[in-house]
Amino acid sequence: MRDATDPIKSEPKPGEWMSPEEFENVIRLTPLVAIDVVVHSSEDRVLVGRRLYEPAKDLFFVPGGRITKNETLAAAFRRITREELGTEFALEHAKFLGVNEHMYSTNRFSKKGFGTHYITLAYEIRATLDMTLLPKDQHGEYAWLTQQELLVSAEVHENTKVYFR
Repeated sequence: MRDATDPIKSEPKPGEWMSPEEFENVIRLTPLVAIDVVVHSSEDRVLVGRRLYEPAKDLFFVPGGRITKNETLAAAFRRITREELGTEFALEHAKFLGVNEHMYSTNRFSKKGFGTHYITLAYEIRATLDMTLLPKDQHGEYAWLTQQELLVSAEVHENTKVYFR
């Protein structure tokens, strides 16, 4: 993580996170570009995780994450799947679903006065994953839901449901 007080303002390395102060300013001032990963099981169920943090805290959402400065799309996809699913997947094996816009009134820091704006690139993969090995740092619990279960559940965020309408 870069030190926001460092007088030399250099670009971050691919995949490098900015300081919380820098990130707060980015959220306040610009949209974030992210990848959402729609994971289908062999039984055609969809993986969702209950988010631990804002935005969309306590709701189920598909795995995903933001792309960092100077990180290629392919590198970001590998990193995000590794961090969110515990297994790295290649972008070449994913199907592009489209671009979506997610707008939230809340932000990661739970500060008043500004929300979060994401532009998401949605990709679909098919995978067999061991639920006990899924990372717990962003999602407190996971579920495999049918598309119908997902669409009718009040616990699944609307920005996830958009991928199935």
